[in-house]
Amino acid sequence: MALAMGWHKPDNVAGSSAPAIMVGLFVATGGLLFGYDTGTINGILAMDSFKEHFNSGFRDETGAYAMSPKEVSLIVAMLSAGTVIGALMSAPVGDLYGRRRSLIGAVGVFCIGAIFQVCATNVAMLVVGRTVAGMGVGTISVLVPLYQSEMAPKWVRGTLVCAYQLSITMGLLIASVVNILCFKIDGAAAYRIPMGLQLSWACVLALGLLVLPETPRYLIKRGYKEAAALSLSRLRRLDITHPALVEELAEIEANHEYEMALGADTYKDIIFGEPHLGRRTLTGCGLQMLQQLTGVNFIMYYGTTFFNGAGVIDPFKISLIMQIINTVSTVPGLLVVESWGRRRLLIVGAIGMAICQLLIASYATANGDDDMTTQNQILIIFVAIYIFFFAASWGPVVWVVTSEIYPLKVRAKSMSVSTAANWLLNFGIAYGTPYMVGTKGSAGSIDLGSRVFFVWGAFCIVAIAFVWCMVFETSKISLEQIDEMYERVDYAWNSRRFEPSWSFQQMRDFGFSDSGIPPTEPQLELQPSRTSSASTSQSDTGASATTATTATTTSQDDKVLAQLGHVDLSY
Repeated sequence: MALAMGWHKPDNVAGSSAPAIMVGLFVATGGLLFGYDTGTINGILAMDSFKEHFNSGFRDETGAYAMSPKEVSLIVAMLSAGTVIGALMSAPVGDLYGRRRSLIGAVGVFCIGAIFQVCATNVAMLVVGRTVAGMGVGTISVLVPLYQSEMAPKWVRGTLVCAYQLSITMGLLIASVVNILCFKIDGAAAYRIPMGLQLSWACVLALGLLVLPETPRYLIKRGYKEAAALSLSRLRRLDITHPALVEELAEIEANHEYEMALGADTYKDIIFGEPHLGRRTLTGCGLQMLQQLTGVNFIMYYGTTFFNGAGVIDPFKISLIMQIINTVSTVPGLLVVESWGRRRLLIVGAIGMAICQLLIASYATANGDDDMTTQNQILIIFVAIYIFFFAASWGPVVWVVTSEIYPLKVRAKSMSVSTAANWLLNFGIAYGTPYMVGTKGSAGSIDLGSRVFFVWGAFCIVAIAFVWCMVFETSKISLEQIDEMYERVDYAWNSRRFEPSWSFQQMRDFGFSDSGIPPTEPQLELQPSRTSSASTSQSDTGASATTATTATTTSQDDKVLAQLGHVDLSY
């Protein structure tokens, strides 16, 4: 089964990866919180009971109660405003208290915001609740992929991080089902039940996090070597003295020492640090911003309202179909993210999205208001195809790349900045969309309608060029080897041919160079790093005894390594 899915554990990898996979999949369900919250507000805004209870006197062109573009923008966008704050807070909190404990705290903040939303009786209180919930979601959106990438084996790392996006889509789907079941209920229960249900999984997630281990890379960063060994032992199901586990831990530690030798771990270093941290930060921020500019949250936030305004019959059912497509289409991305690689998947996805969006906008512009039935059919069909391409590529893979490309010393800081860029664009799109597609009768609206897809299609074309020029291929190599790739490979389009050859333990033993290029001593290629220092660190005093002891130790180590055969000691 696993082999057919494209991510079978290599035979030469020691231990079991099942614990790490199970932990990674459970933590990924943090995406349910954001997905469900986004999906519920999509449907709640179209509920008659919500419009009646939260209306401030605004009426649409038919004279019915409606929410003004300003009110809709505030309600939807303030979640995103909160997520920007939460994403920026995640780095200092995650580095100080650890990935796991910070996640528990973020879930607690989300619950407080959810309670405010359920109890809200006016727009102001609802906005406060969504802002507070957003702070929790923003922190979770940084720490979940960070936690997953730091504890996952390299051969399945991309798939596990993709599972975070799958959880977001599942949350959106569940929200659509709940909205359909509740929107005909009379009174406040119609919108309070969907809002209240988001607390259920938040509690389950918080309880589960209490028993999960901290990531070994974070523990190494904080200097807790024994705790890191115990954590890695739980995740790999290996004895703490097993050579493969000892080797992996030593490489993580040596890589971190190498990174720290190149400079401090300040916010300044995410731009000016080495190796090429400025390029990596630009890549992460650019990907996260372009993910939003593909227009996906235009559909997720306002899909029901937009389809309703376009004259589509039963917009709730159409939105449910879109969420089913969104969820199912994420699975192909999980299956091919390791075999296709990150770059190819992103480029193919952007091409598919651009074609769909430009076709929708072109047909709507050419037809005007003629033959609206055919126009709506084309709208629904190509939006569905667009969602397939997004869900299989840019939805999950952007989170994968931004969780991998940063070195350990600044990983939390760089991820928080790049994720904040995502939420900043999310806020802008959420706030501006009602003014872009609303009817001309609404104050400040420019009534683009389906022509708004020209905007999203143009940014998809920009995304193709950006991936080709900036995104390095990070599949099938460890997080530590990504540092080496950025040192040795000049252009992103050459990164698929990269083959790792450095050992950070060897670089540490023979001395770091300013350029990051390891020394060229013969020992570097001929001897295992763990035995090289032992065999060369002899003193003149008692040379014969020391030599004998060293020879015995080296012989024993050689026997252990010989028994391991071709075991891959880097994860």
